[in-house]
Amino acid sequence: MKQTESSNPKKSQKSDPMNIVDSSGWLEYFKGSKNAKKFAKAIEDTENLLVPSIILYEVYKKLCQTADKQKAIQAIGHMQMAKIIGIHTNDALNAANFSKEFKLPMADALIYAVAYQSGATLWTQDADFKDLEGVKYFTKV
Repeated sequence: MKQTESSNPKKSQKSDPMNIVDSSGWLEYFKGSKNAKKFAKAIEDTENLLVPSIILYEVYKKLCQTADKQKAIQAIGHMQMAKIIGIHTNDALNAANFSKEFKLPMADALIYAVAYQSGATLWTQDADFKDLEGVKYFTKV
């Protein structure tokens, strides 16, 4: 009997797409703000969550400035439940091109390049990403 796509259990069990939550989303989540719920789905699905190391830097720095070092360390521990990924050569080159094409600051261009390279959806409330492909944008409340 020929298996169709719907009768093949391996094909019908599509894996969820990978996600990257920008530092703006992580900070909303940790603050428990009105927008936190919008980012919770991606953040709590750690099996499908990538965290570029540059986002660790941004979140840690901001929390050390606005909260305290202990809270920042706890937040990083939570973030490390996902898969942490570094910046590689292709990411750097793509980031340079994205920065030029879309007028993105360096960190944003690197984050977008990692999302692009990994095929992940980028969740953010940073207006720099608003109209870019592969971005799930939420207006800041």
